[in-house]
Amino acid sequence: MANAVVTLKKGAGRTLKQGGPWIYDNEVESIMGSFEDGDIVLVHDFDGYPLGRGFINRNSKLTVRMMTRDRDTEVDDSFLRMRVKNAWEYRKKVMDDISSCRVIFGEADFLPGIVVDKFADVLVVESLALGIDRFKERIVGILKELMEADGIHIRGVYERSDAKVREQEGMERYKGFIGEPFDTKVEIVENGVRYYVDVKDGQKTGFFLDQKYNRRAVAKLCRDARVLDCFTHTGSFALNAGIAGAFHVTGVDASELGVAQARENAALNGLQDRVEFICEDVFDLLPRLEKQGEKYDVVILDPPAFTKSRSSIKKAVKGYREINLRGMKLVKDGGYLATCSCSHFMDQELFTQTVGQAARNVHKRLRQVEFRTQAPDHPILWGAGDSYYLKFYIFQVCDEK
Repeated sequence: MANAVVTLKKGAGRTLKQGGPWIYDNEVESIMGSFEDGDIVLVHDFDGYPLGRGFINRNSKLTVRMMTRDRDTEVDDSFLRMRVKNAWEYRKKVMDDISSCRVIFGEADFLPGIVVDKFADVLVVESLALGIDRFKERIVGILKELMEADGIHIRGVYERSDAKVREQEGMERYKGFIGEPFDTKVEIVENGVRYYVDVKDGQKTGFFLDQKYNRRAVAKLCRDARVLDCFTHTGSFALNAGIAGAFHVTGVDASELGVAQARENAALNGLQDRVEFICEDVFDLLPRLEKQGEKYDVVILDPPAFTKSRSSIKKAVKGYREINLRGMKLVKDGGYLATCSCSHFMDQELFTQTVGQAARNVHKRLRQVEFRTQAPDHPILWGAGDSYYLKFYIFQVCDEK
C-alpha cells in the first residue's frame, strides 16, 4: 500500500474528474508521507475524498498519472496483467489484422506513459514516464505470454525511449534491446502492401500504424490515377495507391533516409516502374509543380505535426493553410485531396476552418467524401485530449464555375 497521499487544491482536478488521466503540478495542495518519485501514491480531493492511485513525479508538470480510480486496488502484478490483457483482447476485437498494430496506447489503455507497437514478430516499446518505466519489462513479459498463448511467437523486443519528452520527466533518452539482440529490419504486411520497418532508426517506433485504414480509404480512389503523395515518409500512402492500380505515383519527402526506404519498399512490392520517390522539401516543390502546369487526380498531404505546443498554433495554422492551398491547386477539377493533421493541439474545428480558408483563397469548392481519425488500435479516450490527435479528410476538389 502507498504511504504518501497527494491532496488537491479546492476547485482543482476538473479534467481528472471528467475522465482525464493527469494531475498537474499547479493542482496539488500537499503531499504527505514518505515516497520516491516514480512511486504509486493515493490521491485525495481537497476534502479528503479518495480519487484513486497513480504514480508521482515531481520533476514533471504531470505530477501524478493515474493508474486506477479505485483507492483499494493495488497496482501489482495481477493489476498489470489485467490492464495488458484488456489491451490485447481489445485489439483482437477491433482490428481485422493484428499482425502489425499498436498493442498499448498509454493513457487510452489506462497504462499512462507507455506505448507498445507490434511489427510482425517484433515488439517496440516507448516508455515516457518515470513510474511506468519501472513496469515496462513486466508489461512486455505479460504481453509475450499472452501472445504465445494465441500462437504468436515474439522473436525480439526493442526499446525506443529516445523522445525528448523523457528529459521533462527527469529521465535520460534511451534506445536498445530488451533481451537478446536481433535483426532490427523487420518485414511487415499491411493492406496487402509489404514494407521493411527499421525499428532501430526509423521515426518514432519505426512505422505509422495509425493511418492503416486511411491509406485503404484513399487507395480506392487511385485506380488508373496520377497521384502525388506529399510527406511520404517510407512510402505508405504512395504504395497503397500503387497496389490499388494507380497509373503513376510520385512520393515526396525531405528525408533522404525516408526516401531510400520508400524506394526499397517499392521494389519489395514490384512497383518501382509506377511509384517513384524524390527527396525534396514539399513547400519548395509544390509551387514549382504549379508553375509547370502539373495536375493530379489525387493529392495526399500527410505532414508531420506543425505544432507540438499551444504557443505555436498560429504558426501551424499558417503552415497547414499554405500546404493545403498549394495541394488544391494541383488537383484536377473533380479530382481528390486527402489531407490530415496529426497534432492534437490543432483540433478538428481549427483544422476544418483552416482547410476551408485555403479552399476559399484559391477559389475551390470542396465536397467532403469522408472524415476519419486514427485506426482503432489507437483508441480515443474521452477526457484525455492527447489521445485524439489525427484528423483526416478526403475531399473532391471542384473549380468554382
